[in-house]
Amino acid sequence: MHLFFLQVTDTNALAAEAGSKSLSIIELCMKGGIIMIPITLLSIISVYIFIERYFAIRKATKNSPDFMRNIRDYMTGGNVGAAEALCRSENSPMSRMVDKGLKRLGKPLDTISTAIENVGNLELLQLEKGLNVLATIAGIAPMLGFLGTVTGMIRAFFDIANSENNVTPGLLASGIYEALVTTVAGLVVGIIAFMFYNYLVNLVSKVVYKMEATSVEFIDLLQEPVK
Repeated sequence: MHLFFLQVTDTNALAAEAGSKSLSIIELCMKGGIIMIPITLLSIISVYIFIERYFAIRKATKNSPDFMRNIRDYMTGGNVGAAEALCRSENSPMSRMVDKGLKRLGKPLDTISTAIENVGNLELLQLEKGLNVLATIAGIAPMLGFLGTVTGMIRAFFDIANSENNVTPGLLASGIYEALVTTVAGLVVGIIAFMFYNYLVNLVSKVVYKMEATSVEFIDLLQEPVK
């Protein structure tokens, strides 16, 4: 009975000692090996692009709700200079498109429409800047994670081959850590980058809709009969 009590006590002590051990996020990432370096860099880049593009796109959506009504009033009153000044003060993709159209007044309608469309295409390229990088990160990060899985398993088998029949869990731990940690990290970064990409694409689509609506409204304004 005394021996049994000692065995139970030792088992509980080992369990408590094992339970007291824990890994921080940094320590866990360190066990992922060298593959964690590019994965970490990709995560930083994706967060930076998302924050920078989010504020840039949100800024592009801010346009006065009375913008086109004021443009209509100025043009109806023959005050084109005031309409151009309003466009410069707004400083948005929609106002820059209208400003280009105002600078082409007096030319054929097709020429004005083409000029507005060209400005719209340039504005769209500016809005989408960096989104292709996010899409690339969403694809590359999981692949780097799987690469870490392969290198980790190779390392584990290499340790087995050189263990001289003295295989222990601790011997395999580093390779298995590298295999699992890099897989999880790559998938997490890839999923987050993909979510960032789709969210920003949705924001850009809303801006494009406003740009198209503004363009159509301005062209319609030019085709209205003079009162």
